[in-house]
Amino acid sequence: YYHQRYSLFSRYDDGILMTDTAWYGVTPEPVANKVAQHVAEGAPASKTVLIDCFAGVGGNTIAFARSGRWKRIYAIEKDEDAILCGKHNARLYGVDSLISWFHGDCFDIIKNELKPLDQYSVVFASPPWGGPGYSTDPIFNLATMQPYCLDGILDSFRQFTQGIALFLPRTSDLKQLANASHSLEKVKAIHYCMEGASKIGFIIAVERLNLYEPSGFVPPTGLPSALPS
Repeated sequence: YYHQRYSLFSRYDDGILMTDTAWYGVTPEPVANKVAQHVAEGAPASKTVLIDCFAGVGGNTIAFARSGRWKRIYAIEKDEDAILCGKHNARLYGVDSLISWFHGDCFDIIKNELKPLDQYSVVFASPPWGGPGYSTDPIFNLATMQPYCLDGILDSFRQFTQGIALFLPRTSDLKQLANASHSLEKVKAIHYCMEGASKIGFIIAVERLNLYEPSGFVPPTGLPSALPS
């Protein structure tokens, strides 16, 4: 993974800090920036808070902060070492003042500490997928994803907000995503690629956000076409 370091963080040589799992778990910076753009443009104007539920060392969190769309970013992470790395990395990108970090279980923190922000918030989650071995599955089973399955994640988040964006393996079972949706509209899925190949592709599934398919976007085969003032 070391040879990908500049794809993970363009400012790697400035002193980026990583945990062992971050090398295969962090979202590459160009992908994180595009995800942040799409979520920012798809969220209603009334949504001014972004909650990153599995923030890790800050890849997605930093991209959301740099988008300029959110009045506040709340980053939640269980791994204390990852939080220390994430805070440091956010400082390197000059966005640390926009981010509040929480150490603990995201479901508990949303329920008990961030509940007053529910109507202003979009929840973003790139949950653990069980390590890099996910790529060996032709179709990734979201019902058995560890340690959190798709239904469990959505059931918890829906008690807080209907504005939900998930970042999932590129081989995720789209039928499971469709069946899990409570929306009358289609769940929107985008396949992100890097360096002209789908080997670094992922899916972002969005519920109740007006996420669009960017101009010129061609879905791969098998994919469906802040705080108040």
